[in-house]
Amino acid sequence: MLDIHHILSPEGPKPVGPFSHAVRAGDYLFVTGQMPTLPDDPLTIVGGGIENQTRQVMENLKLVLDSQGMGFERVVFARIYLVNFQDFDSMNKIYKTYFDKDSRPARTCIGVTGLAVGASVEIDFILAC
Repeated sequence: MLDIHHILSPEGPKPVGPFSHAVRAGDYLFVTGQMPTLPDDPLTIVGGGIENQTRQVMENLKLVLDSQGMGFERVVFARIYLVNFQDFDSMNKIYKTYFDKDSRPARTCIGVTGLAVGASVEIDFILAC
């Protein structure tokens, strides 16, 4: 039987809804999509445009990964949601700095009509444990 552990880390950003920061299932960690909100205030989005929002999302993801003793090198798949696909290049400029250029994860980027709390970007991960 597959062991499943739901993770809500006190070190992680406060969630904007009723969900776990991550779920470990067997040899994989599924990390909930993070928003560009302040870690201690799930309703306040950082200002400064898509680059700052992407950076905050990645930093919020890092908080979740750190709480599990894992890093970006374990990410095997990323899913990115963008409200404005014209932000694609600016988002990538920040996103790529969190990964080694020779071991970036597989990824999908999806255009959406809206995200929680008015965010412009949201990113979730699947990691190999």
